[in-house]
Amino acid sequence: MEEIVLRLKELLFPSITDVAVLSVDVGIAIVRVDAECTANGAVCPACEVWSNRVHSSHLRFPADVPSAGRSVVLRLRVRRFTCGNSGCGRRTFVEQIPGLTRRHGQRTERLHSTLASIGLALAGRAGARLSSALGVSVSRSTVLRLVDALPDPEVPAPRVVGVDEYATRKGRHYGTVLVGVETRRPVDLLPDREASSLAAWLADRRGVEVVCRDRAPLFAEGATAGAPQAVQVADRWHLWHNLSEAAERSVAQHRRCLRALVPTATEPGPEPEAVPAADSSGSPWPRGHRFADRTRARHAAVHALLTAGHSRRSVQRQLGMTYRTVKQFADAATPEELFTGQWQNRPAVLDDYKPYLDDCWSEGCTNA
Repeated sequence: MEEIVLRLKELLFPSITDVAVLSVDVGIAIVRVDAECTANGAVCPACEVWSNRVHSSHLRFPADVPSAGRSVVLRLRVRRFTCGNSGCGRRTFVEQIPGLTRRHGQRTERLHSTLASIGLALAGRAGARLSSALGVSVSRSTVLRLVDALPDPEVPAPRVVGVDEYATRKGRHYGTVLVGVETRRPVDLLPDREASSLAAWLADRRGVEVVCRDRAPLFAEGATAGAPQAVQVADRWHLWHNLSEAAERSVAQHRRCLRALVPTATEPGPEPEAVPAADSSGSPWPRGHRFADRTRARHAAVHALLTAGHSRRSVQRQLGMTYRTVKQFADAATPEELFTGQWQNRPAVLDDYKPYLDDCWSEGCTNA
């Protein structure tokens, strides 16, 4: 029996000492593990004085990493010790198992680090979905909260720094973003884009050798004051951007010269397709137009059924039309009456000025 308990302890807690596994209850969806701490005492977290005077004990139920798709819950018995230092403000304290529990923690340390790694890789919603698939039910807010609790990684001092501005509110509030050009990762954010702020940031980092910036004078002054030993270069994006703006302004200023190079005689183009004229009946839709032919066919079908003695409701059912459409066709003596308002040459406000506009366009005035 002792060999089985030792093997369970090595299987469940391979890198954690002073923990004894009492029993394991495997269910359909949950695995419950009874365990207790076997240390002789604990250190007070306030005064760091060792104590082995047990005050009381209670159970904790931290969640552990899942096993074979089942959720794992520890039934861990922990002890409360009485602090041996009479001058300590905390008279009692609960023991914490290094690498397994933390104060007020509802998850073990390894489950805590696992969820934090998932959050770093997938963020909130996707991380919560993957955790549920693995057997740990958490919300997206919990995943994001675990990521926010992680300490900031130590960023090595950059050798080549890229400096540019960013807008929290375009046209009103701007800041400065600093990027490690060699690592291609953001290094820091400054709350404004003043030369003094950039100079103070560079003054604290003497390892900067190259400052890659745009052509703004503020960044030039800040880089000169904060890192006089660094070489200042202009980045490629701003060079191409400034070059394109300069070329656009130059072309806009000389557009009259470019217009003089356009030949006055235009090459004959393909003749426009002739629009078939209206038929002799005065219909604005000519023969052969699919919409006109369909309307004429429907008009003939409706009137043929009405002449045969069918009611309008019967015509509606036979032709699959609405009653209002049947009434519209029945009230029209000829199909041309249904073309009212279609393809009509309605007068427009621009009609009186079309000859003048044509003359201006022919003379080369094509700027609206």
